[in-house]
Amino acid sequence: MRTRVLGWRWRRNPLRRRSDVVEAWTVLVVAVLLVVGAPLAGAGAAWWAHQDARATAAEQRAERHRVRAEVVDHGPDSMSALQGGRAYAYRATVRWTDPGAGVRTAVARVPAGTERGERVDVWFDGRGRTVPAPPDDSVIWQHSLAMGGCAAGVTAGTVLLGHTLVRRAALRRRLAEWDREWARTEPQWTRRRA
Repeated sequence: MRTRVLGWRWRRNPLRRRSDVVEAWTVLVVAVLLVVGAPLAGAGAAWWAHQDARATAAEQRAERHRVRAEVVDHGPDSMSALQGGRAYAYRATVRWTDPGAGVRTAVARVPAGTERGERVDVWFDGRGRTVPAPPDDSVIWQHSLAMGGCAAGVTAGTVLLGHTLVRRAALRRRLAEWDREWARTEPQWTRRRA
C-alpha cells in the first residue's frame, strides 16, 4: 500500500531539493495555463476568426449577385446525385433574363441531380464569372469554432510540451545532484577510496 502526502514539495523538508520546488511551481503554472490560458486563447482566436469571416462574407455579398436561372443543358447523365453519401455539383448551361441585357446563358455549377428545366440560384461576380455563394452564418460559425478549437488545442499542446521539457531538465539536474552526493557518500559506506 502506497501513501501519498499532498503538497510535500511545498513544505520545508531537509530532503526537498530545488528541482522538487521548480517542478511543483511548474505543475501549478501548467494547471492555470490549461484551465485559463488555453480557453482564453481559443476564445480569442474564435472571436478574431468570426470577425474576419463576417467581414469577408459581407465583402463577397457586396461584390457578388445572385441570379435565379433555368437549367438548359444538364451535365452527364451518368452522374449520380450522391457519391459516397455526399452530394456533388457539376457544370451545366443555365439561362436567365437580365433586365438590361435580355436573355443570357452561362456555364455554372449546379447541384447534382438537377434536371433540365429546373430553376437554381447562380452567383456571379462583377466580371460576370460564376462564383460560389458567399458563406452564410452557419459556415462562419463553423469556421470560428474550428479556429478556436485548434488554437486552444495548440496552446494546450505547447503548455504540455513546455512542462515535459521542464520535467526532463529537473530530472537531469536531480540525477546529477544524486551522482554528486553518492560520489561523496560512497567511500564512507563501501570503505573504498575515491
